[in-house]
Amino acid sequence: MVVYVKTQGARVVKEGRHLLVKKGDATYHTLFTYKLRQLLLFGNIEITHSAMNQLMRYNIDTVFLTQYGRYLGRLAPLESKNVFLHKRQYHLLDDSVFGIRLARSIVAGKLSNMTTLLMRIKRSRNKPVAGTIAKQIQSLMPKLSQADNIDSVRGYEGRGSALFFEGFRYGFVGDIGFTRRVRRPPTDPVNSVLSLLYTFLMNRVYTGVRIASLDPYPGFLHSIDYGRYSLVLDLMEEFRSIIVDTLTLSLFNLKILQKEDFVVQIPASTGSDQHSTDNPPDVTVDPIGLITADGSESGDFDLPEQRMEISQEAVAQPTGKYPVKLQPDAFKRVIDAFEKKLTTTFFYPPAERNLTYGDAIIFQAGYFRKVLEGEADVYQPILLK
Repeated sequence: MVVYVKTQGARVVKEGRHLLVKKGDATYHTLFTYKLRQLLLFGNIEITHSAMNQLMRYNIDTVFLTQYGRYLGRLAPLESKNVFLHKRQYHLLDDSVFGIRLARSIVAGKLSNMTTLLMRIKRSRNKPVAGTIAKQIQSLMPKLSQADNIDSVRGYEGRGSALFFEGFRYGFVGDIGFTRRVRRPPTDPVNSVLSLLYTFLMNRVYTGVRIASLDPYPGFLHSIDYGRYSLVLDLMEEFRSIIVDTLTLSLFNLKILQKEDFVVQIPASTGSDQHSTDNPPDVTVDPIGLITADGSESGDFDLPEQRMEISQEAVAQPTGKYPVKLQPDAFKRVIDAFEKKLTTTFFYPPAERNLTYGDAIIFQAGYFRKVLEGEADVYQPILLK
C-alpha cells in the first residue's frame, strides 16, 4: 500500500502497532504498518520520534516532498546486505561493451513506446503530423542499434525525446497551452502535471530497485554523479510513455483536469475550484490513455538531477514565465488517477501472467538484476502495445 499525506500541519504519530495521521484532535488516516510499502509526505508534515522508529522498523520507504511535489529526500529502509551484487554493479560500470548494450536496450524501449503512443494519437485524433513524427523517431532505431559509444546512445535518446514532445501536443483535445517540454519551472498545466507524475513514477521505481536489493546510484544510460539515482532514472525510461504520458492525456481529454484547476504563481493567487470530485471519469477508458492494447519551495518540481549529458537539442531553455501549480483538490485527483493507473493489468510475458503496472515495475527491477548477474542475456523493456 502506498499512502500520500497532503494535509498541511498534520502529524504522523504512533499508536500501538499503527500510525495515525492527525491534525489537532482530528484523525485523518490510520496506517497499518504491516500493509504499508511507501509513505509520501507533502509539505508541512511532522513525524514523531516513535512514529519514525516504527517506519524504520518495518522498512517503510518514507519520501519527503514540498507541498507542490518537488522531491526533497527520503527516510530509506535498511541498505541491502548483498555486497557481492553491489560490487558487480560497480564493476560493470567499467565494462563499456556491457554498458552500451544495456543502454541501447533501454533507449530502444523508450523510443518504441513513444512511437506507439504517437501512432495512437495519429489514429485517434486524426493527426497525420503525429504519424510523421513517429516515423522520424522510428528512423533512429537502426542508428541506435549501431551506436558504439554511450554519447551516441544518449544523443539518440535526446533526439527522440525532443521529437516526441513535438508530436505529443497533438494528442490533446483543444488547445491547452502546451507547445514543448519545460521542466524547471513548468510553465503550463501539461508540463506541471508531467513533472509531478514523473516524480511519482521515480519514487515507485526507486522502491522496485530497493526491493531487488540493487544500489540505486550506478546507472548505465544516465551518467553517474554525486547523489543521483542513475539506475532509477534508467529504469524509469520505459514507463514514461506507458504510465505518465498516457495518463496526462487522459486527465485533460476526459476533463478530469481543467484550466481552473491550475494557478500561476505570480505570487500565488487563489481561485475557486469548481471541478466536481464526485465520481470522476475513469482514466483508463480513454482510447489513447489506455495502457493495454485493448482499447524546492521556490516554485518548481521535477525529478532530482536526472540529466544524461545529452545533446542540447533536447534541453528546454528558460522561458521567463511563472510556474504553474495544481490546486489542492486537483492535486488529489492526479494522485488518485496515478494510483488507479498503476492497478491496470496487462499480460506480462516474463511472468507469463497478468500483472498490474505497479507490480511490473518491481518485476522489471528484478529482471534487470538478472541481467547484471548474468542470468539473462539482454534487458527487455516493457513495450506499449
